[in-house]
Amino acid sequence: MHKILYKDLEIWHVKKRGIKNSYISIDSHAKITLKTAYVSQSYIDELLSKKEPWLRKALKKVAQREVLHLNLEDEILLFGEVFSIDSEMAKPLAQMLCKIEPNTIGVQKAYNKFYLNLAKGYLPQRVDHFSHAMNLSYKGLRFKKLKSRWGSCTSTKEITLNTELMKIEHSLIDYVIVHELAHLVHMNHSKEFHALVEHYLPNHKSLRKRIKSISLYDE
Repeated sequence: MHKILYKDLEIWHVKKRGIKNSYISIDSHAKITLKTAYVSQSYIDELLSKKEPWLRKALKKVAQREVLHLNLEDEILLFGEVFSIDSEMAKPLAQMLCKIEPNTIGVQKAYNKFYLNLAKGYLPQRVDHFSHAMNLSYKGLRFKKLKSRWGSCTSTKEITLNTELMKIEHSLIDYVIVHELAHLVHMNHSKEFHALVEHYLPNHKSLRKRIKSISLYDE
């Protein structure tokens, strides 16, 4: 990885042999990353020129802390980073969008399905990882788009996780998972509950503060 300059923008360039597609992402700290195969400088210049309008707009959103509100059909938020809709990461979504009527409801349904599929593939392995580490068992795991909470755990040991988790950073996802697993032992937010979470996530206070500052939906 090395840093390149494009006008006033600093971009971290990652070269990977065999990579088929090039894509650009911006994380929550406004760090721009460009991933390509070993390509010419002219190819990079042309790509950055094409993507500059999107880059400027995405950087403005980061500065305004509005990265969780996307321009549908143009970009996607994944694990805390904003990607262009034509990136490799968004390929399954782009394929769905090509098959639907270009209206707001249809586009939103495509996004919801994309995040649901992603959640089903990613979240179970993280839940299993921490349930084994914490020596806790649950009876059911569901995924659903929720409006008011990141997850829930019932007295019958059934855990529900918000599919919108796929928009936030890996560390915050892990925090939510450990939080809900801890409710298998403590169905409250007592000192014992927080001590259990802290045992597996020593930085849980900073993670809790960060996740509370995130709003997935417009007021």
